[in-house]
Amino acid sequence: MLAGERWASRRGKRAVGALAKVGLMAVPAVAASYFYSTGPGKLSVWKELLDGLGLRGDENVLDIGCGRGAVLISAAHRLPRGRATGADIWRLRDQTGNSRAAAERNAMVEGVSERVEFAEADARDLPFPPESFDVVLSNLAFSNIRGSEERARALLEAVRVLRPGGQMRVVDEGADRYAAILRGAGCVDVEVRRLDWRTWSGLPGHHFTLVSAGRPAAGSPS
Repeated sequence: MLAGERWASRRGKRAVGALAKVGLMAVPAVAASYFYSTGPGKLSVWKELLDGLGLRGDENVLDIGCGRGAVLISAAHRLPRGRATGADIWRLRDQTGNSRAAAERNAMVEGVSERVEFAEADARDLPFPPESFDVVLSNLAFSNIRGSEERARALLEAVRVLRPGGQMRVVDEGADRYAAILRGAGCVDVEVRRLDWRTWSGLPGHHFTLVSAGRPAAGSPS
């Protein structure tokens, strides 16, 4: 091997070694970002969203795809005279440790079990009468439903159980796709907003999206 070739080979090995070190250093950062986004980051985002609803404390709130209950419990803390209902089918593939028992246990630990109830229900076929809830929430649930038509069906169910004058907040991957469906279902004040770095989930620059909507109050012009 010529001297130049040996130099190039050594340089290439050093470059590969350097990249490997960078990769190893990046793994903990990605993991930290992921766990932050699925824990404290998610709670921080939803605290702002729930505070922004201006709840009186006597509302009925539904969380579609409640999982282990983080968002549901945060809402329940704001409902001393109300009720918070969590609906889910609790598939492990959707969330680690995902089970109704885990959600019930978390509600008890947080001291809100008396104002929380759970329903095993598919988002596309909710077992609630029309106009049952003042607020409908959902975090990363609709995107777990395969097929745009089936996701639309779930969104229409969310609108069906929302009372006139009620509010909806949905955080999801590509939730901007839901805006047209909600407008078509007669919702008003439909807004889309890309959320900040707290939703990166280990991928810098990756953002979840919020879609906000409401049902027209009774007697308001359509």
